[in-house]
Amino acid sequence: MLNSYLQKLNSAQILPVKDTDGAVLVIAGAGSGKTRVLTSRIAYLVQEKAVDPSRILAITFTNKAADEMKLRLEKMVGDLGGMWVSTIHSMCVKILRSNISYLGFEKNFSIYSEDDKERVLKRIITEMDLEPDKFLKLVKIAISNAKNEDLSPKEYKDEHIRSANIGIITEIFTKYQEELKKSNALDFDDLLIKTLHLFEDEPDVLSYYSERFLYVHIDEFQDTNVVQYKIAKLLSSYHGNIFVVGDDDQSIYGWRGAKISNILGFEDDFDGAKVYKLEQNYRSTKSILNLANLIIRNNSSRKDKVLWTENDNGEKPEYYQAYDESTEAEYVATKIKSLIGSGKRASDFAVLMRVNAISRSFEQEFLKYNIPYKVFGGFKFFDRKEIKDLTAYLRAVANPLDNEALLRVINVPRRGIGDKSIETLSTFAGENDCSVYEALRCVNELPLNASAKNRISDFKDLIYSLMLEVQNYSVPEFIKLVIEKTNFLSQFVEDTEENESKKFNVSELINSAEEFSKLNKDATLTDYLGSITLSSDTDELDEGNFVTVATIHSVKGLEFDTVFAVGLEEGVFPISRASDSEEELEEERRLMYVAITRAKKDLFISRSKSRYLYGNRQISLESRFVKEIIPLLKEKSVSGYNTSPFASREGRTLNSYRRDTANDYGYYSDEPSSRTTFGGTSKSFLAGFKSSVVPQKKVQPVQEGKYRSGMKVNHKKFGNGTIIAVKDGGKVIDVAFLGVGIKSLASEYAPIEIVD
Repeated sequence: MLNSYLQKLNSAQILPVKDTDGAVLVIAGAGSGKTRVLTSRIAYLVQEKAVDPSRILAITFTNKAADEMKLRLEKMVGDLGGMWVSTIHSMCVKILRSNISYLGFEKNFSIYSEDDKERVLKRIITEMDLEPDKFLKLVKIAISNAKNEDLSPKEYKDEHIRSANIGIITEIFTKYQEELKKSNALDFDDLLIKTLHLFEDEPDVLSYYSERFLYVHIDEFQDTNVVQYKIAKLLSSYHGNIFVVGDDDQSIYGWRGAKISNILGFEDDFDGAKVYKLEQNYRSTKSILNLANLIIRNNSSRKDKVLWTENDNGEKPEYYQAYDESTEAEYVATKIKSLIGSGKRASDFAVLMRVNAISRSFEQEFLKYNIPYKVFGGFKFFDRKEIKDLTAYLRAVANPLDNEALLRVINVPRRGIGDKSIETLSTFAGENDCSVYEALRCVNELPLNASAKNRISDFKDLIYSLMLEVQNYSVPEFIKLVIEKTNFLSQFVEDTEENESKKFNVSELINSAEEFSKLNKDATLTDYLGSITLSSDTDELDEGNFVTVATIHSVKGLEFDTVFAVGLEEGVFPISRASDSEEELEEERRLMYVAITRAKKDLFISRSKSRYLYGNRQISLESRFVKEIIPLLKEKSVSGYNTSPFASREGRTLNSYRRDTANDYGYYSDEPSSRTTFGGTSKSFLAGFKSSVVPQKKVQPVQEGKYRSGMKVNHKKFGNGTIIAVKDGGKVIDVAFLGVGIKSLASEYAPIEIVD
């Protein structure tokens, strides 16, 4: 009799699960159950093949996916008994903690985030008397590209010898690597690079891990870069048992160095590799899958497959062309509000876009209609300043050689150590080829006055006392001690909403440490710091009853009942830089495929005929991707959409229709002058919409239904306002809000009350 987990597999899924020898590639289409196949394969090895769990390695690409895989496997096989299930970066950290001494680093090395990396580079560029604005972005890109290709500064220079400023760029790159070494620190790319070099240069280390892991499993194989691919090959070199799962049609991280050739050329690189295809989709309706198949077949660099499903046909995907971004957002918001009124939850919806720069208009409309939402693709929890500051203290204790951590918090909270003192300290460390911590211990040798020396000495004593205490506390209790001894919360004593939020974030950090400690018994401070530094965008997509507003990259692997794919215009989606590159254009098409296949039941596609983006309003062209799938779309125009406040304005010119709407009723509203920052619902962004309201002509009272012009109303978000126009039998009202400007509202959905 088959085990219960095998009974849940279809005939195509069960074949790769039982194929346990040699190299195996599973091409898993969107929604085809690849995670079930991967976990079932591991369970099969343990239960049917009696493989010791400690000899199995499973690599995923997000912490969230790794945690979910662990939970699934525990339900299937019980105690995992030493099995490694983690992201590839976490796996590399684990290997390096035990073996990095071979490479001249200490095992308590720090892991620098992108923010840390940027701060170090800014300091180097400034010390070289160069302009950070001119070189920072160039150097960051160069370093990432070089490390993704496993190139040293000299090798990168040789390959780009004709590029502008290549000498300066590689000099900064070299100094950056030297600074990392001094600080006993690695950046994200180094975690992979150093592991690869360890395997290549130390045969005994490679032999230990490649012999230990009898079976190597890799999820999302289409997202691997050159270095990750080499590591995978080396890990499987002894036994030859490598099992990879992925979908070439969902390879969307070329800009991060991912190589689609890794999955397309797998059979050529692994002699005798077997290939299986999973084409049955369990997620979407037939109508949505037909659209996905139609769009992706236009790519040439792919393995042929056609998704199919036993699900219902479902509704035909809808296509809406709006006058501008405000009308497009109005269409999405009122559609969502209507569906929520019919029984759906806000969490059933996702608004997906190519670039998060176009999210502002959707945020504005969701506020207007009191729709709960959350924006992803911006600041993550661990990237917030107060969290970065507090974790810098923890890093300084765990690794005193971490120059960046010490320099970040030497005056946080303010303790009277000014920029000049910090510069003197940093210069002393550089001139004496020592760490900042060692310079702190030599404070009496610094060319500073007695008062400055005393303040620096007090900071040194503080860090030293924490270093003595760290072994006596659990991770969460030690964080509380750091907060207390540094007087960290003194920065937030003023009673403001922002400070309350910052204090809440600090308490949430303690909570995260407690959760980590429960899942990882005997974990050290270094272990915890590694886990939070390796958190990803997708890990931030928590559960809750809100509409997800996100870039398509942020939601790969997720699914929603209803998806709105917005901004389908040339130059936005596909993005402008792809127009001259067939390779990049195919990746943009794969992004469109990913957006479509996130939808389970309903799909809406929209675009604006004009858009205000990057400082200009321009007439926009319909995306080529829409043209490729138009035969399968149900088209809706502005005039055909009944609930839009602009439904009767078909003939207006694109640049004047909104101003005309206001002028008809005696007001003029300027174009919004600013936009919200990303990272969640922002109450403060309304301050950017203070329109100048100038009377033009007398308003004539008009009443339709329960609303009339001149009536006072209150809106849940915008506050008090006056109705200046009533249209479409009262379905649409224009309201002038104090300090906000004119808003056209679909009265059925807007959260308004009459106050007179």
